[in-house]
Formats: sequence, C-alpha cells, structure tokens
Amino acid sequence: MIRIFLLAVIISLGFASTATAQSRDVYTVRGITVDERAGSVIEAQQRAFASAKYAGAKLLIERITLPEDRAASTGFVLDQAMADLLAAAVDVEEETAGAGRYRGRLAVVFNPTNVRRALSAAGIPYTDRQGPKAVLIPVSSTGNGIAWNMAWDDNSLGRLVPTVTSRAAGFSGSSDWEAVQVEVGLYDAQRAVLADLSGSAGRYRVTLYSVTPSGTRQIGATLSAATLDDAVNATGDVLDEDWKRASVVRDTGRTLIEATVRYTSLAEWNTLRGALARSPLVSNFQTQAVATDGAVVAFAFAGDGQRLRTDLRDRGVLIQTESIGWVLTSATSASQQN
Repeated sequence: MIRIFLLAVIISLGFASTATAQSRDVYTVRGITVDERAGSVIEAQQRAFASAKYAGAKLLIERITLPEDRAASTGFVLDQAMADLLAAAVDVEEETAGAGRYRGRLAVVFNPTNVRRALSAAGIPYTDRQGPKAVLIPVSSTGNGIAWNMAWDDNSLGRLVPTVTSRAAGFSGSSDWEAVQVEVGLYDAQRAVLADLSGSAGRYRVTLYSVTPSGTRQIGATLSAATLDDAVNATGDVLDEDWKRASVVRDTGRTLIEATVRYTSLAEWNTLRGALARSPLVSNFQTQAVATDGAVVAFAFAGDGQRLRTDLRDRGVLIQTESIGWVLTSATSASQQN
C-alpha cells in the first residue's frame, strides 16, 4: 500500500514537472531581433527590451489564440503598458552594443497568470496546453528528401505541437503505423507526423498526416512557400492551427461521465491516465476504482464527444461504446492484437 501511494506521488510530481516545463516553453518567445539607437547604450538597450516585449506579446497572443476570436474581441488592447504587464523577463540570446546603439536577438518570458487573466477578461478563448508529442518525419517524392530533412531543427521549441525530427530514411507520405511505430517508440512519442514536401523552390507545399495506432488522419496542407525554411515554418503553423481548433474551448458547458479503462500493465495504465489528465478538453479527472487489468474513472469534458475522441486518438487512446458505457483502451495494444 505504501509503495502504491509513493508511486502515485512520484507520477503526479512527474506530471507537474512536465507541465511546468511545457508552460515555460509555450510562454517563451525566442529569436526577437532588435536594433535601437539612443543617447546612450543603456537607453538603447532599454528601448530594445521594451520593443522585444511588445513584439513578443503580439507573437504569443497569436500563438495561443485563433484569428477569428481575436477579431471578435473589442476588450483587448495590446500596447506597451500591456506588454510590460504580461512580460516576466527578457533573456539575451545575442547582442552587440556601442555608440548609442543596441542590436541583438532576445527571448521574452511571459507570465502565464497575467496572460490568462488578460485574455479571459477580454473574452478571448485560448489554449496554452501543448499537444501530444510527435515524431516529425520529413518525406518527399520530388528528390528533395535530404535537403528537406536537414532544413528541420531537432525539436520545435515554443510550438503548441511539440515535435522531434526523425533523421531516419525509408519513409514516404503513405507510411502507416506499422512502418513508423518503432521510430515513434524511440522518441517516447504518441504519434508520427508525416510532412510530405512537393513542388520546387519558390512554390514548395507540404501536406501533413498524423499517424497513430488507430489510423492515419490528414491534418492539412501549407500554402505555397518560397524556401525550405519557409516551408518548415508554415508546417509548424499548420500543426499549431490544427491543435488550437481541436482544443480551444468556447462552450463553457461540461459533460460529466464515468468510464472504464482497460489495460494490460501498470505502465499502460499510467499512459492512459496521463493522456486523459493532459487533454485540454478534460477536467476534474478522478480515479474511482483500480484493479489489476482495469479501472473506473470519472471526468468532465468540454465540447462534443467526437472532439474528445480525436484528441485522445492522437494521444494513443481509443474510446469505444459498450453496454457498460465508454471503454478506454490503448490504441497500441489494440493494433498489436489485430
């Protein structure tokens, strides 16, 4: 009994630590270029920091909200005073100073509490929870495969959809779960995202697919991009937009439900429980009973059931309706049994 309790505490602390790290990542805007002149270097630096806070605040708000929600709100005004209120710290990534001029690249860390309060007061829905980690697999049938892969960084700092880039070869835009599951497991992710590049310089286009044990879903496609770097950025934007549309909650109503969770091991139970706890659509999650191969849980979810099914599917969880109600199982275990 003591061991079970301690394990539960360790797991919960692990979730909290991960959530804190993710929150800082989302609320940090990096790579803000500044170039300010003033009567002194100190004054120029102060101006640079202020401009970075304003530019960073604008990018952060765009990162966690949808354009139509921003356009519909009249209660949010982003000026320098608001940017200063939202910002918590400025980090210097690169700088050159002298003769009354300050140039550099800065990162601004924002205060999550202040940002959430400001958006809520203005009635702007938002999501600052990151999506399930994905292995991004750059593929191309146009002969640009190596260059396309090398255009990607190893991971996606600051994105709502965290990805780690696969450097392995042999994949294509039609690769299924059987083909990608080993690669996904190597990075301890929940799914793969195939980024299929087409076109040529000046008119690149990327079509995106989410691959999980439960199947393949086409996420969408980018607009035309001039360079591979532009295509990378556009790909990240499409992934984030897809995640926001799936997880931003406008309906304040909640549906209360009791469900059965079936699993084959303690590790699988922890994975299933973690997926539920991390879903932005789920709240008030409680474990009511636990056995060696199953558990009964209760929680509330926002929106309709299909949104929750889609979100959990990308996290490796299947929802089935049986005579006893909803039954949640691991999509990985289900695919291995088929």
